[in-house]
Amino acid sequence: MEDCIFCQIATGERQAVVLYRDELVTAFEDLHPIAPVHFLVVPNRHIRSVNEVTGADEDALGRLVSVARRLAHEKGVQASGYRLVINTGPDAGQSVFHLHVHVIGGRKMPFRFEDGAQMR
Repeated sequence: MEDCIFCQIATGERQAVVLYRDELVTAFEDLHPIAPVHFLVVPNRHIRSVNEVTGADEDALGRLVSVARRLAHEKGVQASGYRLVINTGPDAGQSVFHLHVHVIGGRKMPFRFEDGAQMR
């Protein structure tokens, strides 16, 4: 999709600090990091959100997770822990409508939502 910023990064049309790229996925540093380690992994093919995933996307989605793990280890957060986040839809906080995994680590993260509810 030509006007999608993540598609443009995946094809190299737009600059980013690219950490990894292959035929299925691209990983790059988040422009507005919320932790010392914060990067994104995206499928190279435009998939608007998890709601549009099909069986044909299984290889790319598996690669998203394996690349996230590999880069988290390279960045040294495997022992202390890291978070993988996929937001789906505007109420969940998705602001770029190209499926992407946030990989966040390097600091202790809260387990509370703004209303005080806790993840368990």
